[in-house]
Amino acid sequence: MYELNLIGIGTGNPDHVTFQGAKAIREADLILIPHKGEDKADLAGLREEIIRQVTETAPRIAYFDIPKRRSDDGYLQGVDDWHDAIALRWQQAIAAHPQAKQVALLIWGDPSLYDSSLRIASRLDPRPETRVIPGITALQALTAAHAIPINDIGAPYVVTTGRRIRDEGWPGNAGKVAVMLDGECSFQSLEMADYDIWWGAYVGMKEEILIHGRLVEVAAEILAKRACARAEHGWIMDIYLLKKRGN
Repeated sequence: MYELNLIGIGTGNPDHVTFQGAKAIREADLILIPHKGEDKADLAGLREEIIRQVTETAPRIAYFDIPKRRSDDGYLQGVDDWHDAIALRWQQAIAAHPQAKQVALLIWGDPSLYDSSLRIASRLDPRPETRVIPGITALQALTAAHAIPINDIGAPYVVTTGRRIRDEGWPGNAGKVAVMLDGECSFQSLEMADYDIWWGAYVGMKEEILIHGRLVEVAAEILAKRACARAEHGWIMDIYLLKKRGN
């Protein structure tokens, strides 16, 4: 048997890796790195750079391809099938290195916040002992980049997805809402004059883009810069915080 280490590495800046994370990388016998297609090759490259920076002798690396997610049978069933397929890829990559006792994956952000790695790990058979090393989340990086608190004094906030904003609208009486996993800029479905936005892409990286303002006034700028950045890099990771005006 082996131990599986899910190591949060922040949002792409090697400085986000904690001492605990760096130690776990150095102690790994095998690190799994996903390939997400030619247009996302630099995501694997960033993981490789982090490994180089925190190790003198790099652990063995095994690459695996990420299968495409289907939605023929609905969103939730599509995600469930996708996780099964990824777990199989992990299992095949690990089985090719039976001598490895400490296996690691470098997880963008933190394994506990809108990430599937823990759910995928639970599908491995036999199921390994799994250890989570926390990392800086995209939400932390966003609020730090804009130098703002996530919540108002004594007030809660909501973390949700672009799909839910698009399908369900503004969540209840929330004052602030952080939106993740939004490939369609779902803020456009809201009454934009009613909100302020703090948006960021590639947060914490040298490519970082930050925009803040009244949503109705900066939405077009966000859409344009997001489209240009995605075309230039072949991928984009962005997140934003919305606040209802007057709250």
